[in-house]
Amino acid sequence: MAAEPLKTLFYPFEAEALPLPRKDARVLFLGAEPGFRLPAGFDAALHLVQGFRPHFRALQASGYTVTPRVEGSGFDMALVLAGRHRGQNERRIAEAIERVAPGGLVVIAGGKEDGIDSLRKRIDALAPLEGHLPKHHGVAFWLRRTGSEAAATLRFGNPDFVLEGGFKTQPGMFSFDRIDAGSKLLAANLPHDLKGNVADFCAGWGYLSAEVGQRSQRLSALDLYEADFEALEAARLNVYGDAIEPRFFWIDLLTEAVERRYDAIVMNPPFHSGRAAEPDIGAGMIRAASKALKPGGRLFMVANRQLPYEQVLSAAFASHAEIARDGMFKVFSARR
Repeated sequence: MAAEPLKTLFYPFEAEALPLPRKDARVLFLGAEPGFRLPAGFDAALHLVQGFRPHFRALQASGYTVTPRVEGSGFDMALVLAGRHRGQNERRIAEAIERVAPGGLVVIAGGKEDGIDSLRKRIDALAPLEGHLPKHHGVAFWLRRTGSEAAATLRFGNPDFVLEGGFKTQPGMFSFDRIDAGSKLLAANLPHDLKGNVADFCAGWGYLSAEVGQRSQRLSALDLYEADFEALEAARLNVYGDAIEPRFFWIDLLTEAVERRYDAIVMNPPFHSGRAAEPDIGAGMIRAASKALKPGGRLFMVANRQLPYEQVLSAAFASHAEIARDGMFKVFSARR
């Protein structure tokens, strides 16, 4: 997300449309991202919540108290940074309302291109707003907790999903409302003789791992690596086995080392950061996979057809080949 919505979130305090919280106040910050600057005099204790591992680590390195899920209640104030996913935004606002003390202030902000105006109108229809303020190509709005009816309505309208095959997901996760077509293509082209230690990089809520576990009978380990905390928690429900117990690692594969070594890795790497395409993310994942494979180990990955991963595969692996493609995706096999 751009830094603009972070500026928008704190603008009502800078403009004196809202009073600064007391120094001894407890302020919850849902969806916190690195790079925010507190207004002068904003000295209250911040409790940040961020489940995306790279953001979590950056905030922690800056000295903030940060957890992947909300801990505690009775906060004096809650801040909510809204993003692109309506369901996730509404669930966070429900959480904020529930976690502040009665009469506690909830301040929400987001970018106009991410639909913050429609979100403001939706919340205003459920719980009358005290005010709103546009700034930095976004809008901030605020309300006070006067009950739990609005939170209950928001939760009811954004339930957990159960997809084909019984997979459990939540709004905001990658491909939360359907099995990703690229992952399906990769799964259809995986060999049935996968054996030994196998890892799923960028595992999401666990579709590929579940497919590997069902079709491969000679596994000695199945490890899932994922940067989205909530997606990994969903994977714990979606991936299980009789012969082996899957292991789950909340990790940023681009900056944190993988300690184990594998006979095979499957991967559907991300290639977006916000709205912008970032092929370097996938390239970094390919290099991380190469480092985590044993000599002779194999990588199986899927990518959008237009992404130029062939060169990085050539540099990181002894050999590679395209083994499948359709109108949108291509599947690679590579050997270290």
